[in-house]
Amino acid sequence: MKEMEKLIQEVEERRKVLELGGGQKAIDRQHSRGKLTARERIALFVDEGTFIEFDLWRKARLTGYDIDDRDLPGDGVITGSGKVGGRSVYLYSQDFTVLGGSMATVHAKKIIKVMEDAIKMRVPCIGMVDSGGVRIQDFINADLYDTYARMFYLHTVMSGVCPQISLMMGPSAAGAAYSPMLADFLLMVKGESHMYIASPELIKSVGGGDVTLDDIGSAKMHAEVSGCSDMTADDDKDCIEKARDLLSFLPLSNKEKPPIKETQDDPRRIDKELLDLVPVNSRKPYDVRKVVEVIADDHHFLELKKDYAKNMVTGFIRLGGQPVGVVGNNPYTLGGAIDINAADKDARFVRICDSYNVPILFLVDNPAYLPGVKQERGGIIRHGAKILHAVSEATVPKVTLILRKGYGGGLTAMCPRAMGSDLVLAWPTTQLGLMGAEGAVSIIYRNEIKNSENPEETFAKRLEEYIRTTGEFPYQAGATGWVDDIIDPTRTRLMLIDAFNRLAGKDEQRPWKKHGNIPL
Repeated sequence: MKEMEKLIQEVEERRKVLELGGGQKAIDRQHSRGKLTARERIALFVDEGTFIEFDLWRKARLTGYDIDDRDLPGDGVITGSGKVGGRSVYLYSQDFTVLGGSMATVHAKKIIKVMEDAIKMRVPCIGMVDSGGVRIQDFINADLYDTYARMFYLHTVMSGVCPQISLMMGPSAAGAAYSPMLADFLLMVKGESHMYIASPELIKSVGGGDVTLDDIGSAKMHAEVSGCSDMTADDDKDCIEKARDLLSFLPLSNKEKPPIKETQDDPRRIDKELLDLVPVNSRKPYDVRKVVEVIADDHHFLELKKDYAKNMVTGFIRLGGQPVGVVGNNPYTLGGAIDINAADKDARFVRICDSYNVPILFLVDNPAYLPGVKQERGGIIRHGAKILHAVSEATVPKVTLILRKGYGGGLTAMCPRAMGSDLVLAWPTTQLGLMGAEGAVSIIYRNEIKNSENPEETFAKRLEEYIRTTGEFPYQAGATGWVDDIIDPTRTRLMLIDAFNRLAGKDEQRPWKKHGNIPL
């Protein structure tokens, strides 16, 4: 064997040892929990044969503690670049088989390098999170530039430049938990993911009572209560499949438009089932997600924050192959009224779409912002203003479709022409205004109705007169220019596809600013 061949053989033998991470026993433990290893996750996520690893040979920093006697391959994280759907990404995957994936300074350096490269290359950055937290022995005297503090900074620099997706397939605790939250999207795995700032033991020590990990940090809790998580996966494989699907709707960076995906679904398809999905009676509830699924290419709707603020629906579809973000009121919950959580959910999604050049479709059917003492004291005015700011600042193509009612500030929040919509379409069931006909008549003719000999008869007479004149919807909306056209619901899909195709060249210039001041 030639000398060079011997050297190559030694390199490959050492590589195999390092690629085992914490060793076969640790790998077996990971598998026994139903979890994939860090390398298996990367292999599933990227296109076969495209992963290029960085810093396999890096070693942990010496700390002066007995932990220095342990082998910690790669310092507990695998980093590199690959391709997903033929497009480049940078990524890191924390290796729980190596000291629980704990974060130390070399570990952080490796992640920081990947993030910096993603920014320079203008491509997405993917983080696979599975870590027991910081490695105390290392972090006691760490340089802050080699910790998650620098990661926070780079997350913010990257925000709105290139997409960031966090796949949480294990724990993420204490300060490090802010890293996945600073990404654009967070996916969690039920039963395995736990994200929290203070552990149950710490909470108990400060008088917070007995709580479990599930109480404070499970995938279910963050999906339904805190709203931190965007999607919940059944297992690691499902999480990776969802992330690949999500990535397919997004451009590589803010300098590009989202990728077009060819579909065999007829763009001129007529959907007669829409005639029955939305009841003519505005008091009857329905699930707006069914409307979204009907009009979407191949009936595919990638919903985000599905179990949080269910009165507002957000997610991605394709129309004629073009990715479109959907924001819709859902009368199935709270009658579609907009509350504090729905406002935050809406504003966050609109800003993400605008950051990455994804056109937005607004589906309107709400009776206004949700009234109530709890909402007022909770800051519904401030939270509601977030939607107004986000919708107004968005310069991507925006199309608004009125399905039924849009009253008061609720209509304003859902992007009418005055808020920057490029096209407002209405179904024949449309009712717009400050409030419903009954409410308007009750206020306008309050004294007349109160003082009449037959209040019910007077109310009915004035209501009929109002509906026939000022409140004759949808025609009054067309007459006043609130809507651009009243359409046949069965033709919704083809009209939306045509609209977004026509708006593809939109170029809206605004006064220069460093950034807006959204009411957080």
